[in-house]
Amino acid sequence: MFMTRKKWICMISFSMQLCGSVDLKTQGKVAGDIFQDNAILSNPVAGLMVGILVTVLVQSSSTSTSIIVSLVSSGLLEVKSAVPIIMGSNIGTSVTNTIVALMQAGERNEFKRAFAGATIHDCFNWLSVLVLLPLEVASGLVSYLAKVTVSSFQLHSGQEAPELLKTLTEPLTRLIIQLDKSVITAIALGDESMRNHSLVKVWCKSSSFVSSVNVTAAATQNCSSELHCGKDSDLTWITQNISSQINTEKCRHLFVDSGLSDLAVGLILLASSLMVLCTCLLLIVKVLNSLLKGQVAKVIQRVINTDFPFPFGWLSGYLAMLMGAGMTFIIQSSSVFTSAMTPLIGIGVISLNRAYPLTLGSNIGTTTTAILAALASPREKLPAACQIALCHFYFNIFGILLWYPVPFTRLPIRMASALGERTAKYRWFAVLYLLVCFLVLPCLVFGISLAGWQAMVGMGAPFAALTIFVLLVNLMQSHSPTHLPKTLRSWDFLPQWMHSLKPLDKLITKTTALCCSPARLNDPDVVVVTPDTTNIKPESKKQTQQWYDNPALSLPEEISSEPRVFRLRGLERCNSTPL
Repeated sequence: MFMTRKKWICMISFSMQLCGSVDLKTQGKVAGDIFQDNAILSNPVAGLMVGILVTVLVQSSSTSTSIIVSLVSSGLLEVKSAVPIIMGSNIGTSVTNTIVALMQAGERNEFKRAFAGATIHDCFNWLSVLVLLPLEVASGLVSYLAKVTVSSFQLHSGQEAPELLKTLTEPLTRLIIQLDKSVITAIALGDESMRNHSLVKVWCKSSSFVSSVNVTAAATQNCSSELHCGKDSDLTWITQNISSQINTEKCRHLFVDSGLSDLAVGLILLASSLMVLCTCLLLIVKVLNSLLKGQVAKVIQRVINTDFPFPFGWLSGYLAMLMGAGMTFIIQSSSVFTSAMTPLIGIGVISLNRAYPLTLGSNIGTTTTAILAALASPREKLPAACQIALCHFYFNIFGILLWYPVPFTRLPIRMASALGERTAKYRWFAVLYLLVCFLVLPCLVFGISLAGWQAMVGMGAPFAALTIFVLLVNLMQSHSPTHLPKTLRSWDFLPQWMHSLKPLDKLITKTTALCCSPARLNDPDVVVVTPDTTNIKPESKKQTQQWYDNPALSLPEEISSEPRVFRLRGLERCNSTPL
């Protein structure tokens, strides 16, 4: 069983390695232009959005932070500008969890648990950024603390640390594609002469030859002082050794003689890697569902979710953090660890309360990749590279101190539970959430930030004020509605589409039905009868939480599973048989 799980995890990591290789094709040519333009990245909001978008592309914060550390060590990026990008990379890495959760959309209860387990990472990162980014801009706390830490150690440059997953997957990926890293580095450093070179590596071996060439010298050349010198009539020549490099062996991969452009190769690899990723995610869900059932699931659930006896129960969460950090350090990817954990949350083996510290520990473990990359930097750039790597570490440490030690402050758990409930009722909400949080919102905010601080304040301040007002009113509606005016005690005075997803759900359902069965629904003699669910009452909160965490129990459906029936118009009174 465990060998099977390891195989699927390796397949997922392989597809992520492919995505990283594809993204390097774009980053190599664009990095020099983007990161050298400090006028853009001097805006911390723009840097935050760049970190999100880049990490969404590579689906790994370890990869994106290593790129940022390399840019800092090469002098292309300042530490102050890199800190918001590091924070954005923490947000973008959780996109993989959400994609994994979508693979369990077929079963409502599993989908609710899996989506809550995936979005708990998002909620933690967004809340941490909302607190720590303004604090960093105002005081420079994180970067200052990292600088003090670096100055207190005698650091020496070393060799790049090996990566376990890369060692396992590189033999196969090298048969598919090989990139010329010297071209990528030269372009990122601003060498314009390399911009038109292909990133696809063609020659893997070359030999150096030294040849002697006669070169005409000046007429006043004293031949007696030269070892290889001679005269021929009126010409004086000397013999020089010239080194030349000749390519001797071509690389062996699929695209070595394809003749395709870099863009075409990148698009092909992107499509194929996404197909491999989705296939592996579907298979790992199926395998876990088939293996972790019955007594096996109960034993694993009891071991993972059980706390220490009183009064040491609080230590269980911190032990889970250490476990998450250790596993992420071994596989060098937080995306792989949290993605493998999401199906286990969905089938109920890991509870949401236990998944939270495991995810926080994974956030700590992924910072080791950036630290190891920083230690391989040149001596003159070593302090700056280590400083930005430690900024990533301290950001996660401060986030844990904000949202974990006190049970009351564990807001990500409650936020993720609410998102899971919403997704279980409206399954299309998961796709909408994925697109808005990881694509539409970052692109929109990044575009506004390019217009300057005036545009950001002009559009951001009203939105922030409205959001705070809605949150306060919702809080008072739940706890002390008598202190509110009668109009604000509920949102019923607003149009339904402004305070409910039902109108949008009806629209999406109707559109889907038209796409699936346009002939029958357009028939004037057919009426769609949908069961009435308005009288369904939720169970008590305690029982609902028990259903939520226990895979042996099933939560009652918010929407009746009774199929939609078709009746002929005009025969409703005759109790006709449904068609």
